[in-house]
Amino acid sequence: MGIPKRIKAISGQHSLVDGIPFQLPVQCAPSPVLMVAFPINADKAKAVLPAEVHPLRLRNNKGLLVITVINYLGTNIGKYIEYSIGIACTHGLKPAPPLLPLLLMNTFGTGQYVLELPVSTKISVKGGKGIWGMPKHQGNLNFNISDKTVSSQYDLDGKLVTYIEIARPSFSFLPLLNIPAVNYCAFRGMLLKSSIYIRGTAGMKLFKFANAKLVLGDHPRADVLKTLEIENQPLMTAFIPDVIGTLDDHIESWFLHEATSPSTPPEGFESVIDLPLDETWPSPPSAPIIGETFGNLNR
Repeated sequence: MGIPKRIKAISGQHSLVDGIPFQLPVQCAPSPVLMVAFPINADKAKAVLPAEVHPLRLRNNKGLLVITVINYLGTNIGKYIEYSIGIACTHGLKPAPPLLPLLLMNTFGTGQYVLELPVSTKISVKGGKGIWGMPKHQGNLNFNISDKTVSSQYDLDGKLVTYIEIARPSFSFLPLLNIPAVNYCAFRGMLLKSSIYIRGTAGMKLFKFANAKLVLGDHPRADVLKTLEIENQPLMTAFIPDVIGTLDDHIESWFLHEATSPSTPPEGFESVIDLPLDETWPSPPSAPIIGETFGNLNR
């Protein structure tokens, strides 16, 4: 599919949205990314998804927990780390058949529903949440690359939320030619859909060759992940040392709905409207890496 013609046509133009200046397209400098997908119980995943969003089902009632961490080395709004935790999903009135959405992604609205999206800076929260509806909030994050592993830790309020570590692939040679990736997020009582186009060269491991470790800490934000029955063998791990992500400024939205009237008002613009355009990072994470541990790395 590639980047839409409109994005290419407006390249070099300038925008000012919610006080944030952008030079289009909304794009990052080449930056390192780690990714991992763990099989989970699809029925447990369905319980945490909103109406019309369904877990992407593999065989034997398996879904996927997808963790993606990118260390943005340069963007329209500065440098920051973004730590995404999501459930692979489809979108529509009815669930999709197993596996088929991996091939017919547009037909079934294949993407991920984002559960957690901590970032390093307040300006990233203001833009990502206020404009695209992403559930961003500021957290204590790091991103570490060694010869053998790539890892990232996410703390909040002095407690560990999650720690992810993958075995670094020996080579990164798989070309990614502006592959589209879709995010679904809940904000302001609506489901919002946004797209990013990914270019780079990936090192990837699949099935029994994939090695990773996930630790869920004692912060309450990790509790929902503990209900998903995460399996120890990752389906996939990947490291992209040089990703260029181009975020589409086109957004789609639908009202969230449920059988009874919501009793609690959803988070709205009040959570971002007064945030400053601040690129300051908080202190790095320091909580002990102790908690429920999943995966097959170092076991």
